[in-house]
This record gives sequence, structure tokens and C-alpha cells, in this order.
Amino acid sequence: QVQLVESGGGLVQAGGSLRLSCAASGRTFSTMGWFRQAPGKEREFVAAITWTTYYADSVKGRFTISRDNTKNTVYLQMNSLKPEDTAVYYCATDPAVTTATIRVHAQYNYWGQGTQVIVSS
Repeated sequence: QVQLVESGGGLVQAGGSLRLSCAASGRTFSTMGWFRQAPGKEREFVAAITWTTYYADSVKGRFTISRDNTKNTVYLQMNSLKPEDTAVYYCATDPAVTTATIRVHAQYNYWGQGTQVIVSS
């Protein structure tokens, strides 16, 4: 059993920062990903972490993914936020994800409930 609980979302002005957290319990796996879904859009990859990190081009240089293994928690530090970053943010994990599929949301079978991020202009 895997449980993922996100927190840290909220309303922020453009240019501001937020830090999202994803606390994992039960079984944990090395690959953790963050995805987001805006209204009317498909869920899209944001960032992932294994022994290295991966980022979508749209967030590279602004977002940083990190993990604290002592707390089984993954973080997404989001700086220089833009209105287009507005979405529900989800963390996800799966033991079968590979470096080839790490950006593919359909490869992840364990998801949190999501946390809303709203960036006002």
C-alpha cells in the first residue's frame, strides 16, 4: 500500500514562490514525480527525482525538486511563478517507472489527491 499526501498549495502573485510537499507512507519507491493539471488540459509532467532530477522545459530554472529520505518526503520549490503555472499539482510514484517513461503520467499508478496552486497576475 502506498499513500501520498500533498500539501503547500495556495494563492500567490506572479513572481512569488511556493513549496509543495509530498509525504509518502507505506511502500516507497525511488522514483517520485510531480505532475500538474490545469482546467481543460491534460495532466503534464513537471519534475521527477530518482538519483538525479528531471524537469519539464517550462519549469526548468524556476522549480527545484528535492527529497528528504528521513521523512519520506519530496518537495517542489517553485519560484518565479507565472499565471500559466496555475493548476492542481499531484505527486506520483511507481516501481515500474524507468528513465524512458519518467515523464509519462500513465506510467504512474500511485497518486496523491493533489494540491491547488493559483498564480494571480
